[in-house]
Amino acid sequence: MFTKTQILLNAVKILNKFLSLLVLIRYGKLPIDIRYYYRHTMACQLGQLKYFWKDYISKPSYKNLAFQGEFAPELQFALPFAYWHYKNGTLKSTRSSKFTKEMYFFSENHQEVFDTRTNEGNYNFEMPRILYSQNYDMKKWLPVPLKAQYKNDIYVYDKPILILANRYNMEWDGPPISYYSIELIDYILSQLKDKYTVIYNRPRPQNITMDNSDIYDLNEFDWLQKEHPEVILMEDLFVENKAGANNFNHLQMMVYANALHFISIHGGTAALASYFGGVNLVLSKKGPEHHFKCFQKLYPKFSGAKVLHATTDAEVKEFIKTYYM
Repeated sequence: MFTKTQILLNAVKILNKFLSLLVLIRYGKLPIDIRYYYRHTMACQLGQLKYFWKDYISKPSYKNLAFQGEFAPELQFALPFAYWHYKNGTLKSTRSSKFTKEMYFFSENHQEVFDTRTNEGNYNFEMPRILYSQNYDMKKWLPVPLKAQYKNDIYVYDKPILILANRYNMEWDGPPISYYSIELIDYILSQLKDKYTVIYNRPRPQNITMDNSDIYDLNEFDWLQKEHPEVILMEDLFVENKAGANNFNHLQMMVYANALHFISIHGGTAALASYFGGVNLVLSKKGPEHHFKCFQKLYPKFSGAKVLHATTDAEVKEFIKTYYM
């Protein structure tokens, strides 16, 4: 006799084989590391069928959403999914990593229970989407109004704010690929610092919840203070903390909420910047986002921001000339 658990596991295996066959028939010419994202999306969509009655008919407060994945997919899919349930009247609780309470400001029962983010946590098949998707005709997904929630009268300057959000991390278990080098930062600042109040943001490990990507030292902070002392460091604003931010994420959202110009990097850095409207230039040199056109189809949905995707340093310079000068 099979137990209920064994029966369920066997059913899941059969379903995955069936979905893999469908993907192979339709997308067989694509690389295998791209194809399985199509299968994941199909599995997520099928999984939502079991909640149809609760989500659309009876609408009890039932949904307990837990997410331990990386920062980018949390912003892309988990947070808007939770907000949809909140607006639908079906959200019961949310659980996530440290420093996320302010992101889930709408959740009356939010717990910060995870000390680290994991790649395995990205694969939460209880959501309508995980990671990438073959389409962005989104259901059970609503943009979260972080800008309206955190706009303030504290971080206001004579010139409009420009957020230069960088990262210098391990990527795909190798060295950094998408980042603003000191040479490129120097070009950006030389062109734009007279027109904008530039705030440079590259969070250090102690200020964020770490995932499986090591953070390296670009050695740009001392260089910035020497060569471009006009530039404000986000970490200095956190030390000063005039707004009484509860954590670094909270501060980022308050500063970003007062800005309309962003220059950011592939990953959670770009996703967060896209939540605050205006224009966001994203440097992304590699990733499944290119195939699935995330920067064209998904990122503008967060706030209506105009998202520009550069794949090279030269394209960054061209976008700056066209949209920022």
